[in-house]
Amino acid sequence: MKKVTLLKSMVLALSLSLFSPIISVKADPITVPKIYAKSAVVIDMDTMEVILDLNSEDKMYPASTTKLMTAILLAENKSKEENLTYTKSAKDQPAYSLNASVKPINIGTTMTAGDVMKALLLYSANDSAYIIADNVATDSDSFIKMMNEKAEEFGMKNTNFITANGLHNENHYSTALDLAILGKRSYDNPWVRETLSIKEDSIQLPSNDKFLMENRNKYLGKNGNLGGKTGYTTEAGKCFVSIYERDGRKLVSVVLKSIFDGEDLAMFNDTEKIIDASYSAKKTILINKDDIVETLPIQYKSFGFFGPSKTIDVPLIVKEDIEYYENPINKKYLEKDINTAGLNPWKLNKNLSAGKLTLKEPLSSKKYVLYPSVSKSDLIKANLLIYIGTLICTILIITIIFFFKSKVKRNKNKKRYF
Repeated sequence: MKKVTLLKSMVLALSLSLFSPIISVKADPITVPKIYAKSAVVIDMDTMEVILDLNSEDKMYPASTTKLMTAILLAENKSKEENLTYTKSAKDQPAYSLNASVKPINIGTTMTAGDVMKALLLYSANDSAYIIADNVATDSDSFIKMMNEKAEEFGMKNTNFITANGLHNENHYSTALDLAILGKRSYDNPWVRETLSIKEDSIQLPSNDKFLMENRNKYLGKNGNLGGKTGYTTEAGKCFVSIYERDGRKLVSVVLKSIFDGEDLAMFNDTEKIIDASYSAKKTILINKDDIVETLPIQYKSFGFFGPSKTIDVPLIVKEDIEYYENPINKKYLEKDINTAGLNPWKLNKNLSAGKLTLKEPLSSKKYVLYPSVSKSDLIKANLLIYIGTLICTILIITIIFFFKSKVKRNKNKKRYF
């Protein structure tokens, strides 16, 4: 009977609290500075909290920021010293390729994977992406499948890759939020991270010529910029995925569909603005310390294992301020999940956990301990009249039994006497 009662209490508690709305205290949301980009986002690399959001779920064309995924797959499947063969699909790529922009390369010649990685991320060579695709997979179509599988593994829910280099295709799309995930994953990979941090370097072409390359990230090394990948097509506009570190704290930023100004600095300035705003952003208090998060009606038996079934309202509180970054996407997806599994009303203690509160945001979640505002003593007080009544009845019954036993004994003694 006890197990059934506790199970009912647990189910009732969860049904009342799962996915219930959160009411935040009044505070100013994170303000997005004026930028040219149509979509932008900044996330904390350690916590995966979204700090700043501007249309970050809108489907956009990612252009050459796509090459971050291509770089990850190269790093996961090849070593720097391995030779990669120059393929026909690589030679078929248009401008901004080594073959078309630097020097013709013959199909079948080789380059080291290390040099191909540099060509991909520093010079953004379109043919280098297809050298990788054809050498990592059996063909470029198989590689595209690998890209999409990896995107799904990363939790990039609104991304679809059609090309290995990001050249325009109507069905090749992503979002700022998904590209922020990709930026974090790229930086987590040692080889990709190392390459993104190179300001300039040279590679050896199959013709044995040395080709000097300068990183297209013009802000590399400035104001905490650790690395990033640029992108541009007419349809995509100027795009930039970048990683920053200030005071030991790393952030990933994404700007999409910025403008191509005369000095080609608009997307970099957009990035600086949202990064500055994010580093100075303050969290909003969502739930104050000692505030009631939820009040749960819990069923119990007056005498623990037996007795009348009763219900007590158990207010659950947190003993710390709960904060979050207030922005459109966090407000949209913020979700509260309360778990009181195994809660025994007769073991309630104001200083012991009564359950867990999980707050879910778009890319992160955090758990908090919930404490009851009532204790076992409150249950005893609530049932005091029952206990007193039971005690009185028990005393009366014992008295009556004792009386009758005494009477029977006296009668027996009388019979013996006569």
